Amino acid sequence: MDRNQICKACDGTGLLADDENWQYSCTVCGGDGVLLLGESPERSAFFSVDENNRTME
Repeated sequence: MDRNQICKACDGTGLLADDENWQYSCTVCGGDGVLLLGESPERSAFFSVDENNRTME
């Protein structure tokens, strides 16, 4: 895989972790670990979060 296409936020794993080590899908790449040139890192839809600001899946 081209190193320039790997998501910088999750380093290609597709997962992020908070300070309590709860893991969740990367919100930048959508969980696939790849961010192609020209692809927007913004989500097209809103997502729900709990009282600790963790995403609800």
